[in-house]
This record gives sequence, C-alpha cells and structure tokens, in this order.
Amino acid sequence: MKAEIGIIGGTGLYDPKLLKNLEEIALQTPYGSPSDKITVGELQGRKIAFLPRHGKNHTIRPTDVNSRANIFALKKLGVQHMLASSTVGSLREEYEPGNIVVVDQFIDRTTRREQSFYTEGKVCHISVAEPMCPNLRKILIEVAGKTGVKAHSKGTYVCIEGPRFSTKAESRMFRSWGSDIIGMTLVPECVLAREAEICYASMAMVTDYDVWKEHPVCVDDIVRTMQANIANVRNMILEAIVRIPEERDCECKCALKGALV
Repeated sequence: MKAEIGIIGGTGLYDPKLLKNLEEIALQTPYGSPSDKITVGELQGRKIAFLPRHGKNHTIRPTDVNSRANIFALKKLGVQHMLASSTVGSLREEYEPGNIVVVDQFIDRTTRREQSFYTEGKVCHISVAEPMCPNLRKILIEVAGKTGVKAHSKGTYVCIEGPRFSTKAESRMFRSWGSDIIGMTLVPECVLAREAEICYASMAMVTDYDVWKEHPVCVDDIVRTMQANIANVRNMILEAIVRIPEERDCECKCALKGALV
C-alpha cells in the first residue's frame, strides 16, 4: 500500500478512527527497523502514513531513534510530503506553553547521530540553509490561523542530544544565541528528509519554559500540557492535508542535484 503524505510524531497524535482502509506495515530497511510499524490509510481523501517516532509505547530515547530507517521506510512507501510534530521547551517569554511553533531554522547540538544516508561510496553535501519546505510551512501557518491555534510563524529550534534536560547555564546560553525553542528530535530527521527529497515541515508544541525561567522542567507538566493541546496539532494536520498539492514545485524534490560527490 502506498502513501503520499507522511505524519511522524507521538502516539497521542494518532487516532485510528480517523483513517479509513488502514493497514499496519512492518518494513525493513538497509539501515535497520523503523521505530514501529507504519500505519497506512486514507484521511481527507489522501493516502497517509503515520509513524510514532519513539515507538507506540514511547520506549525509544531521542538518541536511539533510527531516523535513517524511519525516513527511508516512508520514502519507500511513496511519501513526498511529511508533517512532523514534537514537544519543545520555550526559550522566549512570548512562546508560551500550549503555543505551536512552525519551525524555520535549527541549531544542532547533537553528538551521536548519523545524519546522512551516504556513508559509503559517495559523500552528500546536502543544503539545509532553509531546512523546512517553504510551501508546507506556508500551509501550516495558514491553517493555524483558520483553526484559531496560537502559532508562531518562525522559530529557531536548538536540538540537544538528550534525554536529559538542560542545565540553567546551557539554557541561558541557548537564549543568548537567539534560539526560540529547544527539543531533542528535529535533527537528523529533517536533514534526512531533505536527502530523501521529501518536503518536510515541523510543528513544535511548547510544553514548558525549559529552566531559564527558574522553574524546573517536569515530565508530568510536559505530558499534561501536551494532552491538553494535542487536539490543536491534530486539527492543524487535518486542515493541512487537504491543502497539500499533489504536484510539487519546490526545490525539495531535487535537493540532491549537485549535492553528491
């Protein structure tokens, strides 16, 4: 079964009642197994593939997410557009818990993750000057306004290795760099999507103020905020799906041109 749009995120995002003619597919890739089985079905008249990034029971640490297998498997199913959701901490007063950030840039602070499919035979110098698909970002910004979700049209995401949270010194440093939000999953996921020539956009849900605001990050608070606002992300995805064009006119579809040595 083929899919044209991929959705990757947490298990709270997925509601099997939304999909018609669904099928669970277990795939193997040259890079190992994806995080879990991929659920493929029809939604809003489009063929969708959903993959829980951390596994259905959230048992995979951020460092151990096999992003190469995840992206390769979705590409194999035919995915050309990918909507990714995640939870993040805020590094700005105005980026409040419950808000959605349509990410446009990232700063990579990971240290242990393979960021390329090309590790033998060829070297890929992929451009990520603009790491998100501009067309998908535009759609997400428009649907946020339509659904009444408080969303920020830009945000620089600093991606840390995890799974630990930041120290206060680190949090203050990230703020001084001009970062807006902090999380653990955007990289290398978005980089690999670009190598796979998949259009990719990230919807980040703010759940806390990291630790710069003198309030310790608490998993219980994060989960509570996420559960209270997951419907907003789901509604944005439902609205976005019907607006995603079948034909692409962005540069994502030819990202490998001139990138391979």
